[in-house]
Amino acid sequence: MFDGLKILIWGYGREGKSTEDFLQRVCNPASVEVFEGSRAEIDEDKYDLIIKSPGIVMEEDNPKYTSQTEIFLNKYGNRVIGITGTKGKSTTSAMLFSVLSKCTNRPVLLLGNIGNPCLDYYDAMTEDTIPVFEMSCHQLCHNRVSPHIGVFLNLFEEHLDYYKTFEKYFAAKSKVALYQKPEDFLYVGSNVPFIESKSNKIVISPDNIGSYELSIEGEHNKYNAEFVYRIAVERYGCDSKKVLEAIRDFKGLSHRLEYVAAIGEVRFFDDSISTIPEAAISALLSIKDAKTLLIGGMDRGIDYSKLTDFMKSHNEYNYICMYASGKRIYDVEGISELPNVYFAEDLESAVKLGIEVTERGAVILSPAAASYGYFENFEKRGEAFKEIVAREKAN
Repeated sequence: MFDGLKILIWGYGREGKSTEDFLQRVCNPASVEVFEGSRAEIDEDKYDLIIKSPGIVMEEDNPKYTSQTEIFLNKYGNRVIGITGTKGKSTTSAMLFSVLSKCTNRPVLLLGNIGNPCLDYYDAMTEDTIPVFEMSCHQLCHNRVSPHIGVFLNLFEEHLDYYKTFEKYFAAKSKVALYQKPEDFLYVGSNVPFIESKSNKIVISPDNIGSYELSIEGEHNKYNAEFVYRIAVERYGCDSKKVLEAIRDFKGLSHRLEYVAAIGEVRFFDDSISTIPEAAISALLSIKDAKTLLIGGMDRGIDYSKLTDFMKSHNEYNYICMYASGKRIYDVEGISELPNVYFAEDLESAVKLGIEVTERGAVILSPAAASYGYFENFEKRGEAFKEIVAREKAN
């Protein structure tokens, strides 16, 4: 594979290093170079193929460029379950992986955006392996091939700092289905716009789902469970009772409405994965004794009107705004004047203030904003939250 080609790896993060290892392990190229600069600095004529890492901005599709995701799909796309969506894709991917691992007699892999570069497993695939592949918009945006089973959970405004328009963001996500064939399947949420696809389309609405017993918090996870149940039963012939048991036993992922600790009568939940207003609102509505919401982070210019409208009409909660996007929310007309809205400079100050204003009930970190500029990623933000809560508990 790629024998005799001159290859450039553009980007040398986790996927870039994985790609380099893949080329050494599986392929026989003429040469492999690594580059981390801008596209303007690349002499494209020097290379037969350029493998781009996700997250690097490139406006147009170009046949000389490819990605880990596209390489994997070109080989194994006819058996991949590709899962995308603005909210819930990590939880749904992990839940489906857990269910299929328990309810089929086949090897199952969990790949992609959830943290396992797909090319690390390229030569580990067997004839009956099921790859469950969480696909971010960045991993999808320049693909020219789609998975056999595409899952598009939902669509909300996100990543506009990268894509500039909602339409371009949707176009990137839609690659999960755009190139599907008549023998393929698309499980799609009812709020996702129409995608021109040849596949068999199954539309799932959050207003019409089955009854699921869950071990994880959040009513929205019953919607995720509906996708998992339908795929396991309809596509893989799993026993429905065993699927329901496996869904019930799924323990969830870190930083997704994860219970942290209690200080007196105040419970703390880490929902650091939240980067959009809808996720923060969902977090409040998912925890029965929710009382205080910690919001804010990097300001990417997204529309917070849905969240500020919610804040104005739901005075049963406290809202503690922090960082740049929190300041923008706080400065919206009519918000700062509300007696249940506060501003704190950073996460530590917000946690301390949360303890002060919450007599009993849940304090939830669900920032509705990216972590960048303050934390390396949402995981680091969640870990920092846990450490702050632990210190306050010890005091």
